[in-house]
Amino acid sequence: MIRVLVSACLLGEKVRYNGADAASGSGILRGWLAEDRVLPFCPEVEGGLGVPRPPAEIQGGMGEDVIDGTARVRTREDADVTAAFLRGARGALAAAVAGGARLAVLKEGSPSCGSGFVYDGTFSGRRREGRGVTAALLERHGIRVFSDLRIEDAAAYLRGLEGEP
Repeated sequence: MIRVLVSACLLGEKVRYNGADAASGSGILRGWLAEDRVLPFCPEVEGGLGVPRPPAEIQGGMGEDVIDGTARVRTREDADVTAAFLRGARGALAAAVAGGARLAVLKEGSPSCGSGFVYDGTFSGRRREGRGVTAALLERHGIRVFSDLRIEDAAAYLRGLEGEP
């Protein structure tokens, strides 16, 4: 059975930077949970950051650039948390590979998990198209990433992987 790596906050775990969750009401996620397909994961907590923690944004590029060493992840107070984000991304990749996940559903907008957009690094609330650190690393290693705004697309992709219509 193909498993799915899922942001823990989407499953109701209070692991977000502000101590909250981002629980999804998706019936698809509930079904995957019932089938024991879900691998819950929070890369920021896995990387060693606490809950709550200061908000962080990618500065100088996108997730791919952080992986390549040309961009950094910093808090509003200018603390460099890049190493924790990279540790968390590597942990997510290891968990996905070990658990047999070939796709992931991650929280959109996060500097770790965003797959369509992240915030622009100015802490002004402005978004820019791009991926977070974990999403970029998973994609580099052939694990397809979908945002929590595209769970239906993830389900269709999973059906295709399993040879279902």
